[in-house]
Amino acid sequence: MSSRPELQAPPEIFYDDVEARKYTSSSRIVGIQAELSERALELLALPDDDVPRLLLDIGCGSGLSGETISEHGHEWIGLDISKSMLDVALEREADGDLILGDMGQGLGIRPGVIDGAISISAVQWLCNADKSCHEPRLRLKAFFGSLYRCLGRGARAVFQLYPENNAQRELILSYAMRAGFAGGVVIDYPHSSKKRKEYLVLTCGPPSMSTTTPTAKGEDENICSDDDGSEDEENQTVCISDRHRPRKKQKITKKGKTKSWVLQKKEKMRSKGNVVPPDSKYTARKRKARF
Repeated sequence: MSSRPELQAPPEIFYDDVEARKYTSSSRIVGIQAELSERALELLALPDDDVPRLLLDIGCGSGLSGETISEHGHEWIGLDISKSMLDVALEREADGDLILGDMGQGLGIRPGVIDGAISISAVQWLCNADKSCHEPRLRLKAFFGSLYRCLGRGARAVFQLYPENNAQRELILSYAMRAGFAGGVVIDYPHSSKKRKEYLVLTCGPPSMSTTTPTAKGEDENICSDDDGSEDEENQTVCISDRHRPRKKQKITKKGKTKSWVLQKKEKMRSKGNVVPPDSKYTARKRKARF
């Protein structure tokens, strides 16, 4: 993608009133959203018995993916962090129940009541630290843990996502596995730069014959990629620190801060004209654990 919204601003700020209406009024986006939602429901593999299921749409936005769920005869609950997006969904009279919330803080839904979950281009937002209190790993842990609890055993969750690189993909998948899910990544049209789409397909429960990852589309097609950026994907690393305040890593040695290190530091401070306590036999002495 040429411009990633998750790298520009937090979702509740990026999708303001103007952007929310612009997003929903674009016929191109509406078509893409419908296509992705249709594929997500296909990978969800719900029983074909005409019984309505209760599904969870994570990052539901203005309810575009929810329309596809309703067309298949299912009930749904939508969760999104953008109030502007949910306001548009209310104006459009979306059929689902809407919740304003941050998926990185957990879903807060009663255990075992959801029959399946889908998410279109939302999970990768959790890999960014938009606030000083945000730790992507803890947010991924809270999200997948709460999702696992609210799903019924054997239920599936399908996430269409745009990972920035391979390390980000592995980070998301690893925390899903830690929560107890089984499954993996399905890549449709892997050899095409334009049609390529990734889906994280998870099953609630331990691995079994019924939890095998579905077959991707277009695996046998010999389509050459238009760009060379995908070849370097393996060498990229994920950045999970705050994009506005990069943190420096301090070197930590096994010996710790020795007396010679402390004396050098004090001498440097003196050369700058700072007031430094005089050196003594107690300089850099380690305190005892008790009085």
